[in-house]
Amino acid sequence: MPPRTPPLPRQAVEPARISIEIRQLSASGVDAALPALVQLLIDTVASGTPMGFLPPLSRDAGSDYFLSLRPDLAADRRVLIAAFAAGRLIGAGQLVLSPWSNSPHRAELQKVFVASSVRGQGVGKALMLALHEAARQRKRSLIVLNTRHGGSAQSFYRSLGYRESGVLPGWTLGPAGERYDHVTMYRQLTS
Repeated sequence: MPPRTPPLPRQAVEPARISIEIRQLSASGVDAALPALVQLLIDTVASGTPMGFLPPLSRDAGSDYFLSLRPDLAADRRVLIAAFAAGRLIGAGQLVLSPWSNSPHRAELQKVFVASSVRGQGVGKALMLALHEAARQRKRSLIVLNTRHGGSAQSFYRSLGYRESGVLPGWTLGPAGERYDHVTMYRQLTS
């Protein structure tokens, strides 16, 4: 019997990739994609990634949230990027531009999330690259974000060149009132 080949370590196995289309959504684009955006957010919150909400997230609360973005999107104070595969919305992320005269170089990433069914297939990275490009187009070079300390998102952002600047103890609450620490991260973009 030939010697048995040991299995490859998990990280060495490249996940299957899917064809992803990235689009920037305008204020009217939010209206057109609203049902899919809300469903994706509900599923994300229900699967343990709160995104600022507690489960169960209602359709009305999800809809109210996305509709509240329209004025900032129309005024180009916020950018909403969406990822699609075969016409289906599978991820989204936002870039909030600092409005202050002393920080025209800065933007904050918010609510970057991917459908659980396609995680690990490059969707998050594609969204992040598109958000970085949107920042560059708006002459933003310092990107900041906040994520749960010790979570998988922190490792993901680290892999994209983000560095930790500090931990905020007890920043958010979970469904049972438990507190979660969050970490602020940043990245300098090059041209």
